[in-house]
Amino acid sequence: MNSIPPVSRISDLPLARYGIGDMVRHRLLDFRGVIFDVDPEFANSDEWYEAIPEAMRPAKDQPFYHLLAENAESSYVAYVSQQNLVPDDEGDPIDHPAIGTLFEGFDGTSYKLKPEHRH
Repeated sequence: MNSIPPVSRISDLPLARYGIGDMVRHRLLDFRGVIFDVDPEFANSDEWYEAIPEAMRPAKDQPFYHLLAENAESSYVAYVSQQNLVPDDEGDPIDHPAIGTLFEGFDGTSYKLKPEHRH
């Protein structure tokens, strides 16, 4: 008799603390951003994951967030584990060139996704 390995269920994963449009800050590194997508668990390449120093490498079985991010020098897209994010209470908008393509209406704490990007 063959044993079938258990399948990961979405209900077994931690719930996402943050949603699309929320502003967050990295817990360890000096950058902040606005969330534009959420993966219920790690969904990037093994090469990307292995490039993270082992002492800082997050668990894969948690939500990961796609951010339009910024630091003092530049704007970029970041992929960050839930354990490494905290709410950004700064109140200032994110200065990323792609904000206007995805979002409208910043209310001081979050961005509203444009209707054409909602599903």
